[in-house]
Amino acid sequence: MMKAYALGLYEKAMPGDLSWRERLLAAKEAGYDYVELSIDDSEEKIGRLDMPKEDRLALVRTMYETGIPIRTMCVSALTKYSMGNDKPEYEKRGMEILEKSIRFADDLGVRVVMIPGYDVYYEPSTLETKRRYLKNLRAGAEMAEKAGVILGLETMENEFMNTVEKAMKYVTLCGSNYLKIYPDLGNMTNAAVQYQTDVLEDMELGRGNITSLHLKETLPGRYREVPYGEGHVDFKAAIAKAWEMGIRRYVTEFWYKGSENWKEDLHFAHDMMAGILDQQIEK
Repeated sequence: MMKAYALGLYEKAMPGDLSWRERLLAAKEAGYDYVELSIDDSEEKIGRLDMPKEDRLALVRTMYETGIPIRTMCVSALTKYSMGNDKPEYEKRGMEILEKSIRFADDLGVRVVMIPGYDVYYEPSTLETKRRYLKNLRAGAEMAEKAGVILGLETMENEFMNTVEKAMKYVTLCGSNYLKIYPDLGNMTNAAVQYQTDVLEDMELGRGNITSLHLKETLPGRYREVPYGEGHVDFKAAIAKAWEMGIRRYVTEFWYKGSENWKEDLHFAHDMMAGILDQQIEK
């Protein structure tokens, strides 16, 4: 019988020198259902998108052999190579990365390709960068439609798209069945503190358009590497709301920082979130 939900593990929660078999087995051992692959702006990770077909097939075989698939992909390389970038070479490379990511996802069986909600990150946001972003987002949605792969906009930490409400603007403007929202609960919580708004109300604005939820801990003004239980994110309330909205896919997002006890960290994160999710089934 199929589980009532799927809980995934962000790849970067594990040491970077592991083989894919080791990564998938570590996730399985900790109780996870799938792994989220990362395409960051390092040339090593971007190079994955040029993986030969025989290597792609070998990776799919490894998923089947271990029993743990890769089902989501975070393309944070589109932070540096942003789709609204004023530099034509950066914009062009960003679109190439997006197209290759969709093809890669199609080959691996990845369901959702998460893309950061930035028109630009390292440069000032202007009317022109916003227009360029929308144009390229529409083009990306068309690519996703052909492949049958969903693009999920991630709520980020800057003003451009740090809430579900802001992401919904672009979902509406694109009008594609294959462009949805993949919110980051930690970033949304920080935005709610900044704007004095309600995280749960913000989630409600995305009803029917949220693919899954990133479960990340944060503190006001601090967006990364806050250990679970030491931040201000109300995971119980947010997961209860997400469950009521029909969201059944979740990913724990945290980072490996050299700890010898990293496998214990995987177990801790899994057990904490699975415990909250299991309570939703029992209601």
